[in-house]
Amino acid sequence: MSASKLFDLKGKTALVTGSSGGLGLSMARGLAEAGAALILNGRNADKLSAAAGELIGAGHNVRSSVFDVADDAAVQSAFAQFDADGIAIDILINNAGIQLRKPMVDLTTAEWQKVLDTNLTSAFQVGREAAKRMIARGQGGKIINIGSLTSELARATVAPYTAAKGGIKMLTRSMAAEWAVHNIQANAIGPGYIITEMNKALVEDPKFDAWVRGRTPSGRWGTPDDLIGTAIFLASPASAYVNGQILYVDGGMLAVL
Repeated sequence: MSASKLFDLKGKTALVTGSSGGLGLSMARGLAEAGAALILNGRNADKLSAAAGELIGAGHNVRSSVFDVADDAAVQSAFAQFDADGIAIDILINNAGIQLRKPMVDLTTAEWQKVLDTNLTSAFQVGREAAKRMIARGQGGKIINIGSLTSELARATVAPYTAAKGGIKMLTRSMAAEWAVHNIQANAIGPGYIITEMNKALVEDPKFDAWVRGRTPSGRWGTPDDLIGTAIFLASPASAYVNGQILYVDGGMLAVL
């Protein structure tokens, strides 16, 4: 394959969960610019419509699908609708996620479960439905899960998030173990500290901001656009023999003490 085709996503359709803003929207935009048709997903119809409108206005092929990735029945219904509409998903980015900062001794089981359902179980549910169809079509596919630095390391007060993101790493490997034979590449991206709405309070905390800049060899926070290149690589033919891996986009934070 020529180098010009390695990162070409023309003719592919990508579903990006949690893509009404933040990391999801940036990665979706990158895939669209590489030629993919998009399905944006989120729970807020108004925000999703605004995000889709922005990309459509830029000339991209975009539709939106409003459903809660943590609701198994809703996930199955959404995929049934894709089937009815003749939509075949070639690329899935499991990006949807939430954060909850609270000491473990104060954490309720319901709070714990909500974070795991949204950040881990949803990736299994959506990944399962996508893979079933990829296998049936016999043309392979790409699944990209979103991990975190906490797929490797822990911080106080984010135990359920850490458990979920550690789970994402092993879920990704399990997907590769079962689906690689069907030419499905399942990999993950592990973002470092990225400036997003979810991290707004941390960015605006002078002490934490200084810690991130000092702890990161690159000396800065990441931006959502820093994930675009990695997302395109993992979604494209360029990564045809990359499977079960988690690629950290963290400015070098995990590389140093």
